[in-house]
Amino acid sequence: MEKLKVKTGEYQTSLYRNGQGEAVLFIHGSGPGATGLSNWQLALPELGKDFLGLAPDLLGYGESDHPDPPPRGARAWMRLWVDQLLALLDALGIGEAHLVGNSLGGAIALHLLMEAPERFRRVVLMGPAGAPFPIPPELDRIWGFYEDPTLSAMKNAIRWFAYDEGFIRDRLEEIARMRLEAALRPEVRRSFEAMWPRPRQEAIDQLVVPPSALRRIPHPVLILHGLQDRIVPYETSLYLAEHLPNASVHLVARCSHWVQIEWADTFHALVRAFLKGEV
Repeated sequence: MEKLKVKTGEYQTSLYRNGQGEAVLFIHGSGPGATGLSNWQLALPELGKDFLGLAPDLLGYGESDHPDPPPRGARAWMRLWVDQLLALLDALGIGEAHLVGNSLGGAIALHLLMEAPERFRRVVLMGPAGAPFPIPPELDRIWGFYEDPTLSAMKNAIRWFAYDEGFIRDRLEEIARMRLEAALRPEVRRSFEAMWPRPRQEAIDQLVVPPSALRRIPHPVLILHGLQDRIVPYETSLYLAEHLPNASVHLVARCSHWVQIEWADTFHALVRAFLKGEV
């Protein structure tokens, strides 16, 4: 696996690259301390057996650049992210790619399809935002993490991402400390607080892709969602499937927001087969 920095417009993008073959752009979610690698640490080596996996840190996350002063609100950041990811493909000489977007990354994937549909082939959305829904208390606390930026708060957030706490119990302390260290970097905090200010329902609403735009997205789309997702309810995926003309939904029982980690083997098998056009 290769780590590199790439000039994307006026900013630098940090990313991990692994494998060879058709390019797959993996887009991570919005949690405090999130990075491309933290979301896709299992998927990159596994799917790299068949594809060229690209897992960037979004601007304002991880080791990619942090605009100073930062824009305020999800819609302003969405403009930066869409431009960043299209510039990344250009910089790497990739004309077309598959998309895999998790949570916030699902909403970004939909905005990319709305803006530059010719750049993308098949699309996987996992626990995606981009549809209207009332913000759950768990997501409100995650986006409000810096109101109580403690190890205890980080542990609680990580617990909500998993259906079975026993799945992560042995590593909870390690994961929480690692994510907390990343989240407390001053530039990471500055970016995050600018992305998700109160009232946070407005951020949900700003991420929504209009139904008229969804109906004009012809790409094959596979939507994966945990049935017990406490961060983004599975009803968002049903909404998207209702409006996207070429989408299918796979609900995963006994799973919260971490399909790619809690049910890694299932995730890898479904995504591999779908991107290869076998299903």
